[in-house]
Amino acid sequence: MTGEALVVCEAVPDVGAFTLRAVDPAADAELVHGWMNDPEVAAFWELAQPAERIGAYLREQVGSAHSTPYVGCADGVPMSYWEVYRADLDPLRHHYPARPRDVGVHLLLGPSAYRGRGLGAVLLREVAQWLLRTDVYAERVVAEPDVRNERSVRVFERAGFRLLRQIELPGKRAAFMVRERA
Repeated sequence: MTGEALVVCEAVPDVGAFTLRAVDPAADAELVHGWMNDPEVAAFWELAQPAERIGAYLREQVGSAHSTPYVGCADGVPMSYWEVYRADLDPLRHHYPARPRDVGVHLLLGPSAYRGRGLGAVLLREVAQWLLRTDVYAERVVAEPDVRNERSVRVFERAGFRLLRQIELPGKRAAFMVRERA
């Protein structure tokens, strides 16, 4: 493994401790491959590919100068995939008025048993608070879910994000959403 788990929240209802650990492409490729090939996830992540391609994608994420991939764990059990990135350094910055130290977030809940229970909003709220707490220079967390993914947009709204506008990105029309530092 690539390091200790980061405790985001010690007591999430129905989950227990929620932690993030850095992705290990070799160890996590099969796990993330299974999640990315779930039809509900694949419809929006568009990474329904063989495990070798997912491994390469994870290596690319780990090697990025501005993005960090994590596996989210509920009481030590892997159940989500997260990408945390400097949105002000990402190509996304060309599609909205970026501010210095904007933090971007992508997420997916892996096993279907974790979906449809309101857990995504709870975890996203905790992760956004954690990101703002641990980066004193960041003033907001941004996200750009596909507008067709109404379920995801609602999750972001319930987690305290607000829709600023729709933006055109390569491959999708996105709901540009922001959660400001309180």
